[in-house]
Amino acid sequence: MSGEAGLTGEGGLLAVAALRAAGVDTVFTLSGGHIFSLLHAAARDGMRIVDVRHEQTAVFAAEGAAKLSRRPGVALLTAGPGVTNGVSGLATAQANGSPLLVLAGRASQRRWGSGSLQELDHVPLVAPLTKRAATVTRTDEIAAEVGAALRTAAAPHRGPVFLDIPIDVLHQRASVPPPSAGPAAPPDPGDPDEVARAAAIVAAARQPVLVAGGDVWWGGAWAALRRCVEALRVPAFMNGQGRGALPPGHELAFSRTRDALKEADAVVVVGTPMDFRLSFGRFPQARIVHIVDDPGRRAAHVPVAAAPAGDLAAILDAMAVWPGARDDHAEWIGRLRDRERARRAAERAELESASSPIHPARVIGELGALLDRDAIVVCDGGDFVSYAGRLLDSHQPGCWLDPGPFGCLGVGPGYAAAARLLHPDRQVVLLLGDGAFGFSAGDVDTLVRHKLPVVMVVGNNGIWGLEKHPMRKLYGSDVAADLRPDTRYDLLVRSLGGDGETVLRPQDIAPALKRAFASEVPYLVNVLTDPDVAYRRSANLG
Repeated sequence: MSGEAGLTGEGGLLAVAALRAAGVDTVFTLSGGHIFSLLHAAARDGMRIVDVRHEQTAVFAAEGAAKLSRRPGVALLTAGPGVTNGVSGLATAQANGSPLLVLAGRASQRRWGSGSLQELDHVPLVAPLTKRAATVTRTDEIAAEVGAALRTAAAPHRGPVFLDIPIDVLHQRASVPPPSAGPAAPPDPGDPDEVARAAAIVAAARQPVLVAGGDVWWGGAWAALRRCVEALRVPAFMNGQGRGALPPGHELAFSRTRDALKEADAVVVVGTPMDFRLSFGRFPQARIVHIVDDPGRRAAHVPVAAAPAGDLAAILDAMAVWPGARDDHAEWIGRLRDRERARRAAERAELESASSPIHPARVIGELGALLDRDAIVVCDGGDFVSYAGRLLDSHQPGCWLDPGPFGCLGVGPGYAAAARLLHPDRQVVLLLGDGAFGFSAGDVDTLVRHKLPVVMVVGNNGIWGLEKHPMRKLYGSDVAADLRPDTRYDLLVRSLGGDGETVLRPQDIAPALKRAFASEVPYLVNVLTDPDVAYRRSANLG
């Protein structure tokens, strides 16, 4: 209970009060004895509690909620295996820079070392994957620690924070001041000299290119990005969760001509690391500008000509109004636009393929024709979802969720649950490889129990395509790369309370998708695709 003097209650109540003070209204969990105090306090508070079938899904769902809301997501995990089951979710959030709080139970502090159930020191396990990992050992410190953890998770550069609380500490009572969200840190506009240097490099280039990554979304900088590319007349590509920051119809938005990075004499990378997705920053002819939200994110493995760090919107707006002379880059933009049109035209053969077995691109083509402009697309898989990444356009920011650079499969049902909860009036589509579906298929039950209708589309080619085809190319054979052909994943979804169907012919894809969108339950369209079709990859993983 609360009063003028502050807040009094057991540890779970104090933790939940701190969550509520920070604006958290939903938690994702799998029940366990070490977190009963947290769960009952959340229920009494009226928080939405989404319980799942595997702790990895709880963490993925919390991260998905963070990705969509640009605020910290929260997962409550029980001790021991509850925490170890959530480790892949923490690693994924770290790689994605997603603000996340994992609040966990812990074996009794009073009996520590005596062999209590699920006694495990979690902190050393998760410390390398988090911005901060700690154990709260006093009940009167719980609210302050939870509030501080949420602020740490959200501060640049964002990421996951882990706190565990011993069960006896959670069940004790304390009186504390009323929790508050705390003051927001003022935006950092970046070093003006470094910002001016970056703008001058773009303006003086003959063939500049800009790549916008997920931090443009996280930083609310998509409008500033548009002002910047329009003012400096620079072709722009969107990477990862940066997709949709510039709509595909914009004259400076490109997606099919990423080989322009090899020809560019200036490459501006905004809000994303120069990792394998960007050839590790190896742009042979270019001066590189790396714009980041925190100095610690600056690339150290490639030479950069300028590297402004701070609030991305402020930096991009300052570049837009840079007073120096600039080229209109018209000839370069025109060449890229002609190439972009030609490549989009060439895609039609795959998108409209009548081949049998079904070409995976045909599935994406039929889906794209049915998607609203604000549809949320969740990707969980290898080859099949790679077609979506290449062929589907994102028309608005915040509409694309994929595992990110850590590449962890199994994110799909958690991300999709978060999408449906946060955007109940939008289309939510979960694209799955048949291999990826096996990681968290049980959490279709979560979607059913919580009445979260999601359209699931499985590209079912009966193999681990991302492994089988490269292995055959390298070795002439493959190992451990086959699944059971023609598995009826739709029947599994039906048995869990959803619905679905299997599609064998390309002309039946669209009608099946329409039935899925009209359904009011989780619905899986199981499309049998051609195992001999290999996605053409250009990324060098190492």
